[in-house]
Amino acid sequence: MQTWFECKVKYTKTLESGREQNVTENYLLDAVSFTDAEARITRQMREMVKGEFSITDIKKSRIAETFPYEKGEWWFRATINLVTIDEEAGKEKKIRSNYLVMADDIQEALTRLDESLSFLVVPYVVSSLAVSTIVDVFPYNPADSLIPEGYKPVE
Repeated sequence: MQTWFECKVKYTKTLESGREQNVTENYLLDAVSFTDAEARITRQMREMVKGEFSITDIKKSRIAETFPYEKGEWWFRATINLVTIDEEAGKEKKIRSNYLVMADDIQEALTRLDESLSFLVVPYVVSSLAVSTIVDVFPYNPADSLIPEGYKPVE
């Protein structure tokens, strides 16, 4: 299971007009701990940002899963509600889950969300769908893992 962390990073961004502006942007990344999240976002930002940056906040995210698509400009945060039955207690249990889906507009986001959740066998209701403040998502990639000096990976 993935553990997603939301990281806020403050840096000076050069706009298309050539003007520089201080911005704080949110990024989502998959990591095993807060320490790993800080190390990974630091590596990512070194590649993306010229100059100094500071990580102002790292927190665990309630995102269950992300649905990236090649074509899509925005990340949309979707909240779905579904009802499952606890067979032992014989009661209904309401579950709320959050997802991120990449799309160009809200209609496309809803369509892509339905496609991505087609594996669910219980009916669900999309209770919220809005543009997210998250700029980019960095899933875990084993090839990006740093191997400490003197260590050799097990094959």
